[in-house]
Amino acid sequence: MDGIGSLKPFDFAQAAARAGLGVDGQPLSARKAAGPQGGFATAMAQALKSISNEQVESQRLQRELQLDNPAVSLEQTMVSMQKAQIGFQAALAVRNQFVRAYTDIMNMQV
Repeated sequence: MDGIGSLKPFDFAQAAARAGLGVDGQPLSARKAAGPQGGFATAMAQALKSISNEQVESQRLQRELQLDNPAVSLEQTMVSMQKAQIGFQAALAVRNQFVRAYTDIMNMQV
């Protein structure tokens, strides 16, 4: 009996608000309803931002290593530099594929 008495009643409005919906089932934000979430453009923007952040972090670690900061190791700096380089190379490969695909499409005869 003790467990049953402590149950709270279900609040539909609160549950809908947690899901980002109004009580009528419509999205609370017009911006969310305007376009699909997590589309290709969003994924690319996030990937480029992540690559940029890796490069900034790598530069910061290099600067700290040059200033003889004891909290920054050579290994940590080298790994960060490699991550930044691999991310940049991947972004460059994706860009080259897009350019190649665009060129192929533009050269198609209609």
